[in-house]
Amino acid sequence: MAAKQKVCIIGSGNWGSAIAKIVGRNAARLPNFEDTVTMWVFEEMIEGKKLTEIINETHENVKYLPGHKLPENVVAIPEVVDAARDADILIFVVPHQFVRKICSSLLGQIKPTAAALSLIKGFDIAEGGGIDLISHIITRHLKIPCAVLMGANIASEVAEEKFCETTIGCRDALLAPVLRDLIQTDEFRVVVVDDEDAVEICGALKNIVAVGAGFVDGLGFGDNTKAAVIRLGLMEMIKFVDVFYPGSKLSTFFESCGVADLITTCYGGRNRRVAEAFVKTGRSIKELEDELLNGQKLQGPITAEEVNHMLANKNMEDKFPLFTAVYLICKGDKPPSEFINCIRSHPEHMVKA
Repeated sequence: MAAKQKVCIIGSGNWGSAIAKIVGRNAARLPNFEDTVTMWVFEEMIEGKKLTEIINETHENVKYLPGHKLPENVVAIPEVVDAARDADILIFVVPHQFVRKICSSLLGQIKPTAAALSLIKGFDIAEGGGIDLISHIITRHLKIPCAVLMGANIASEVAEEKFCETTIGCRDALLAPVLRDLIQTDEFRVVVVDDEDAVEICGALKNIVAVGAGFVDGLGFGDNTKAAVIRLGLMEMIKFVDVFYPGSKLSTFFESCGVADLITTCYGGRNRRVAEAFVKTGRSIKELEDELLNGQKLQGPITAEEVNHMLANKNMEDKFPLFTAVYLICKGDKPPSEFINCIRSHPEHMVKA
């Protein structure tokens, strides 16, 4: 009989805690997984008590997912090496800017046979310019395979067990069904594709488009304008993958990781909300992030900056006017009102033969 696989969740924000509800239940229910699921929690003091102690005693992440009980087999651990040391499957769900530091801590401290699954939506900047995918960073630093999970998955709705879909990108035909079984429930349906890079890139780029959708809301334009932003944003997403990651499949953009996640994020989610407030209040993105997000990080403006870094290196900023406008507005080089001109004069509106 094959040994049971042990699971560790690295991260405990609202999305990490929501996925812990699913993974904890599935690990306890399925015979091929160890019952105990470890969850690395960045230690914080909440009203004089450690967050890990609160989670382990009350089975609730009172800061990031209040009102939802975590399965009792999910154990919060404050040291990432202690949480991950014996795991066969490492689920990464932390802000993307912390991945390199975490991987440095884990190097040589995990099983060489382990596999990873990244739920992280964002890019990093590679040395010398260009974009580094988070799954590639994890694989390169830890020397283990890393699949990705992306989809129209607002954490609070997943935690409330409202029906939704997600996409796992995994090239390993043996690992894919293991990850699917660990993640899937009747209310959280998984489609597995082998187009890992495109799945991950969709999960990052849609946050840029959502910032643009927030600008539209803040400026008082309606759903027609937002629909144009979504369509033009999707076209730039497809073009970006085609230019920088050729070989991906167009069909991937019609999975949950693509158009579904894009629509959801442009109507809900933190990037749209903060971008709307940015236009209405005139306050900085950083101020609004601190005030509105309860310690969570905003991905859209950072991703826009990282994408612009790559476009500028290739002298292609004018080929991606929506992405470029979001970057310049977030940076303060353009007023939000200029975003409408970007939509109006987008190359996609040129007469096609």
